[in-house]
Amino acid sequence: MQQVFSIPKSMKKDFKYTFCPGCDHGVAIRLVAELLDEMNLRENTICSTSIGCSVFLYDFLDVDCVEAPHGRACASATGVKRARPDKFVFTYQGDGDFASIGLAESMHTALRGECVSAICINNTTYGMTGGQLGPTTIMGQVTTTSPYGRNREYYGYPIRVAEQIALCDGTAYSARVALDTIPHINQAKQALKKAFEVQLQGLGFGFVEILSSCPTNWHMTPQEAHIRVKEEMIPVFPLGVYKDITTEKGE
Repeated sequence: MQQVFSIPKSMKKDFKYTFCPGCDHGVAIRLVAELLDEMNLRENTICSTSIGCSVFLYDFLDVDCVEAPHGRACASATGVKRARPDKFVFTYQGDGDFASIGLAESMHTALRGECVSAICINNTTYGMTGGQLGPTTIMGQVTTTSPYGRNREYYGYPIRVAEQIALCDGTAYSARVALDTIPHINQAKQALKKAFEVQLQGLGFGFVEILSSCPTNWHMTPQEAHIRVKEEMIPVFPLGVYKDITTEKGE
């Protein structure tokens, strides 16, 4: 049989797929692995991730990793980068981890302009622990802890992470992408590459928010979940680059 795709060297050859069917985490991790290879970063990389579905990153990437307490991946990455400034350091986190439990650590890492790259997978729910309402749960969305849908009076509004991180003076790059279509996947890879490059150039904090499906907790098929990303998530969380100091400087 003709091989139609290759496994990046940065991915373990004996990995067992641990995500739910249709989950976009696998696509995101594949993009990261491809870039680590293409940018020759594999042997010089340390990844920090914490609790949630993102923790399965260890099962796939053949790079050095540090597991942080829930929400503290950016704090852990800060320590790693300051101890080993010669290393390429990135975090891989969910939206609840990055923007709720770890919001203080995430924001202050950006405000300090730490030269690390952060990836936030936004699926509008706490995926691993049962589909509870998270910081990015959209208005009206039903979850296990918002059975009548998110409303302003009780739950408040969802956070727009890429926009908030862009406001931090230490942020060099902030973008939001999605994985619902092939063109969007290609755009996501370019955004990740840019977030990696600003770290390598010593310019500051690089951030990419990735809109992802969660078919299991949304009680949808994978196809239905991607339609939801397009029709419900993207209108609330518009795709695009929210800050790029290389462009602002005319580089």
